[in-house]
Amino acid sequence: MTGTGGGYWRRLVRRLSADASELDADDLSRKVEAVGAVRACDCKSGQEVTVLGRLRSVELCPRDAAATLEAELFDGTEGVTLVWLGRRRIAGIEPGRTIKAKGRIAVRDGRKVLYNPYYELQNAS
Repeated sequence: MTGTGGGYWRRLVRRLSADASELDADDLSRKVEAVGAVRACDCKSGQEVTVLGRLRSVELCPRDAAATLEAELFDGTEGVTLVWLGRRRIAGIEPGRTIKAKGRIAVRDGRKVLYNPYYELQNAS
């Protein structure tokens, strides 16, 4: 019982002493593994991936008269920028929303990016 009890107490102390953002990141990481998605920190340039996470920010970026909608997806390990070219708004794409996105990873200015990803809005849980 001491073997399992030690693990229980360690987890309990961690949950009581960790801040909310750490706990949220841990929960997101577990969800990523549960649905079979790839963690953002494991994604490599040129790889076709499915990522799951929560949108931290969504912004319209008009560059040279071509509008782009950019959203930062965070999965508990690292962020991935989702970019929809030629879009000003997409219903359901808003900060705090959990989504699953599929596409090919690119690297722009040192950040991981998915251009025009296929996405699915996830139920809040």
